[in-house]
Amino acid sequence: MSYIGSPPAPNIAGVEVTPTEVSDQANNSTGYFDLPAGTTAERPGTPATGMIRYNTTQSQYEVYSGSDWVKLDTTGYAYSVDFLVIAGGGSGGGAYNNDSGQAGGGGAGGYRSSNSTYGNSGGGASAESSITFNAGIVYTITVGSGGAGSTAQTSGPGNSGNNSSISGTGLTTITSTGGGRGGGGDVGLGQSSSGGCGGGAGGGGNSGAGTTGQGFKGGEPGTSSSGGGGGTAAAGVNGTPNQSGGGGNGTASTITGSSVTRGGGAQGACSQTNPSTTSGAGGSGVVILRMPTAKYTGTTTGSPSVSTSGSDTILVYNSSGTYTG
Repeated sequence: MSYIGSPPAPNIAGVEVTPTEVSDQANNSTGYFDLPAGTTAERPGTPATGMIRYNTTQSQYEVYSGSDWVKLDTTGYAYSVDFLVIAGGGSGGGAYNNDSGQAGGGGAGGYRSSNSTYGNSGGGASAESSITFNAGIVYTITVGSGGAGSTAQTSGPGNSGNNSSISGTGLTTITSTGGGRGGGGDVGLGQSSSGGCGGGAGGGGNSGAGTTGQGFKGGEPGTSSSGGGGGTAAAGVNGTPNQSGGGGNGTASTITGSSVTRGGGAQGACSQTNPSTTSGAGGSGVVILRMPTAKYTGTTTGSPSVSTSGSDTILVYNSSGTYTG
């Protein structure tokens, strides 16, 4: 069939128009296209492949696949997100009244990073793969706190840091392990602990191990000295006679648009001739997300700082919160 001028538009009230009567057309209207709507019982009796309608019984758009009516997927497109997840650091051990063995430094929190463009993960590991976010999913951001300082006038070990993570439906949780505690200054209390980065040894104990892909071990004690806490880029330094070891180095990342080094271990403490004050607490963790600005929803909790770099938006969480894809 041919027409003078434009062919008539398809009848959207349910009257079928054969393909020979209408050619493909661009619809530049700012209005809408009104699909047929009805209950499940009102579906066409002899449907054809490709028919589309709105099912008021199911509150879903549906299409006939050739053998059955199936719902149309109305979820948004998935998109790639880069991350930096650092756990809370461990605190140093305590030293009291000129202990013969000194207090070890706390280990840094575990360090996991995606995308080698921005930097590698801790412990000498390569960067991990980016993660995928899906529209409408709420992702939980947990920022681990640092270990509390060892109580004043004690020679016991410090406290380990707390884990940081990213989790959500359909996502394999990304967890960085809290830093290991530093060993105490008193012989017999110098045992540090393992963690993202291991705590430095004190009081004649042994250093803590780091976690594979996150950080390095703590330093060992020397004569009348302690080891430094492990860092994300290097092990804690061993103590030498009367000289405590320094903390291991941190790792640089450009995920925020500029290079920042994070995740260094703490130096071991020298013994004190006077009662010590509380040992240094471990530093708090941080979680950073970087995603295409075109996909950024702006729906967050926890008050992350938000900035842009090129075509990307960067969220820095210094406290726990959420992001909705």
